[in-house]
Amino acid sequence: MEFSVGDKVVYPSQGVSVIESITDEELAGTTMSCYNLRLLSTDSKVVVPVANSERVGLRPLSDGDAVSRALDRLRSADADGAEDWKDRYRANLDRIKTGDLDEIVDVLRCLAEVAGRKTLSFRERKMFDHARQLLVVEVAVVEDRDVNEVEHEIDEALGQPVETPE
Repeated sequence: MEFSVGDKVVYPSQGVSVIESITDEELAGTTMSCYNLRLLSTDSKVVVPVANSERVGLRPLSDGDAVSRALDRLRSADADGAEDWKDRYRANLDRIKTGDLDEIVDVLRCLAEVAGRKTLSFRERKMFDHARQLLVVEVAVVEDRDVNEVEHEIDEALGQPVETPE
C-alpha cells in the first residue's frame, strides 16, 4: 500500500504517525524512496523505506467501524491470558508488534484481567500503559476526540481507577 504526504498511518508498536515527507535517502549504499514519519505521541522522527513499509507493518488508520468494534470488545468481560507471566508477556509482546487494533485490545483486556487479581509486574505495567497509549491515540485521531476523553472512556471500560482532575 502506498501513502502520501499528510497521511496518518500506524507504525506497529509505536503508534499513530503522520507522513511528513517522502524523500530519496541513501541507506546502506543504496538510494531508496523513504517515508519520513513523525510519531504523534512523542514527536519522534522515523524513516521507513517505501519498499519495506508492508514488511514493517505500516498501515492506514483504522476506520470508525473498526474503532467502535474495538471499544465494544474492550468493554466485554472475557479475557484470555496465559497463567505464566513469561508466556503471557511474550504473547502480548507479539500482539503489540502486529500493530493491529484488535490485538492491542486483547493485550489490554488480558492485562486488566490479571491486574484485577494481582499487581502487575513492572514490565507488564509498562506494557499495559504502552498498549493503552497506542489505543488512546488511534481512537482519538480516528474519532477526532480529545485524548483525555478517550483515556477516561478506556479506563472505565477496563474497570481501571479513573483519575479526576482537581
